[in-house]
Amino acid sequence: MIDIRLPDESPLRREDFVFGCATASYQIEGAVTEGGRQPSIWDEPCRKPGAILDGSTGDVACDHVHRMDADLDLIRDLGFRAYRFSLAWPRLIHADGTLNPEGADVYNRLVDGLLARGIRPLATLYHWDLPQRLQDNGGWLVRDTAERFGDYVRHAPRCWATASSGGRP
Repeated sequence: MIDIRLPDESPLRREDFVFGCATASYQIEGAVTEGGRQPSIWDEPCRKPGAILDGSTGDVACDHVHRMDADLDLIRDLGFRAYRFSLAWPRLIHADGTLNPEGADVYNRLVDGLLARGIRPLATLYHWDLPQRLQDNGGWLVRDTAERFGDYVRHAPRCWATASSGGRP
C-alpha cells in the first residue's frame, strides 16, 4: 500500500475518490503475433529504423499478456482501486468481424483478475489501435470503419469508455 500524506481536508481522502492507474494495449501487452491478433496501425511504423529512439516496439512491450497475474498483483499491492486499460481491437476481433476467442480470453482473464483483487476494471475501447486492414481501406475517413467499430463494440467487455486522448502514428 502506498503511504500518502495528505491534509485531512484533501478531496483525495474522500471515501468515494478512486485512486487508479492506466495503460494502453500496444504499450503493455506484447504478444502481437499470438492468439489471432491482427496487425495494428502501430506495428509497422514502430518497426521502422529510427522511428523509436531506442528501437523498441510493442512486439514484446511489457509482456503483459504473459505476465498478467504478476502485473495485477503489483497493481493491487500498490493500493490502486481502479485500472484503466485499453482493448486492442486487432486482438479482440478477427478480420471478418467475428469475435476472436483467444483475444477475448486475454480480456476475460484481465477483468476476472482485476475483480478477484478488488480492482475496478475500466476499459477504453479505442486508444489509437486501429486494425491495419481498416486503415489500408481508408481508416476513419471511410464509413465502413465506423460500422466495423460498432461490430467490435458489441463484443467488448461492458466496463468501458469510448476513446482515449492522444495521437496516432
